[in-house]
Amino acid sequence: MLGGGEWIYGRNPVEEALAAGRRTCTEVILPPNDLLDDQLQRIHDECASRHVMIRHMDRVQLDKLTHYGHHQGVALKTTGYPYVGFDEILREVHDNPDALVVVLDHLEDPQNVGAILRTACAAGVTGVVVAEDRACGVTPAVVRASAGGSEYLKVAHVVNLPRDIEDLKEAGLWFTGLDWGKDSKPYTEIDFKGPAGLVIGAEGSGISRLVREKCDFIAHLPMPGGFESLNAAVAASITLYEILRQRG
Repeated sequence: MLGGGEWIYGRNPVEEALAAGRRTCTEVILPPNDLLDDQLQRIHDECASRHVMIRHMDRVQLDKLTHYGHHQGVALKTTGYPYVGFDEILREVHDNPDALVVVLDHLEDPQNVGAILRTACAAGVTGVVVAEDRACGVTPAVVRASAGGSEYLKVAHVVNLPRDIEDLKEAGLWFTGLDWGKDSKPYTEIDFKGPAGLVIGAEGSGISRLVREKCDFIAHLPMPGGFESLNAAVAASITLYEILRQRG
């Protein structure tokens, strides 16, 4: 963070942030002009057309600016992530008979959150709900891990996940939580056709008790190989594409 904004880094995240047009961009950092390849030149030209200030830095300087993130030679200074209000997602659910909402129950790993948002974008989810406390929001590292997919999603930051899940259920969603337990079924046995919500639990601890109690179904991914659990992002991706498969 610097001067009230944040630095998005990485070629695809920067291009997608510019293409999505949801943030105000004030400055871009690029390598010297003689080191610009086609993609970096596109970013340069797009920023020039928008009158975004262009500066040039060598890799060492950019490493420090991005706290040694995988920047690929480019960083874009923008306003913070454009979260939407929970009411906007609620309206989208009311208006869409095939609504699909993903709820992240206190995930803390930016790589996991970013990977889930990338798949959510690809799968065309209606919206994503993220807890505000003890959880990772949409940080520059998350944007990087999502390859910029987060820039196209409607993501709401909320204080009370159980209450908001209840509101979404009243709007017509049936919620499935990915977790183990005697009450869980293989994920392929859940009927995801129609309005649906998918809850992804925290790394290690899984879905919190109050959130789990709000789920209509609990689903697990069979693992005959002996592993106790899958990475949260992998499990979310597999289930989201099962939902797409069922919906044809």
